[in-house]
Amino acid sequence: MRILVLGKGKTGSLVAEVAAERGHAVTSLASADNPSASALSQEKLQGVDAVIDFTSPQAVLENISACSRAGTNMVVGTTGWYSELGNVREIIEKSGTGFIYGANFSIGVNIFFDVAHAVGSAINHGYSLRIVERHHEQKKDSPSGTAATMQKIIADVSGTQPEITSIREGDVIGTHVMVLDSEHDTMMLVHDAKSRRGFAEGAVHASEWLAGKKGFYDFRDVFKQLK
Repeated sequence: MRILVLGKGKTGSLVAEVAAERGHAVTSLASADNPSASALSQEKLQGVDAVIDFTSPQAVLENISACSRAGTNMVVGTTGWYSELGNVREIIEKSGTGFIYGANFSIGVNIFFDVAHAVGSAINHGYSLRIVERHHEQKKDSPSGTAATMQKIIADVSGTQPEITSIREGDVIGTHVMVLDSEHDTMMLVHDAKSRRGFAEGAVHASEWLAGKKGFYDFRDVFKQLK
């Protein structure tokens, strides 16, 4: 596959590295190389099989629109834009392209989302539940997309929206904790990322899975199909 990676930050650079290791032809663009999605014309995307976006909430919507106009499939790991999900779905469906987005492309985190679904029922048994997330101090969105997804999963199950506490410090890759408390006991369920490679591998696997497909997908719904 020919893959274009948008974003040369820590995760974007690792995505490019993983894609190259898996035998793909990879090109990367930093934000400065792509102002207002100017590098994503149909002509410039000709022959590109997938664009993987790890940029910023400010840039991603223009990138999505440009890739859709060019008819190029896209995987988006950028978060902080989900208030526009409905509009983006409509853009993708009209363009006939393939699109996968995810709050987190780590397989472990997506299994943790399943755990969040299970523990949501604890609220109906007298437990209070809160979410604590820690990330590096440069992270642009707060709360994290992962924590917000956990919150929504739990709210859908229980009808109650747990509080999120966000901490930004140092170079923390990503830690998410669900704290359940009752008068009888306390449970703490933790996902702690050791490196960003899990995010990068998931995004590359997603682009491979999307090859030849059309439609709008949440990574949560397809990660179990990846190899």
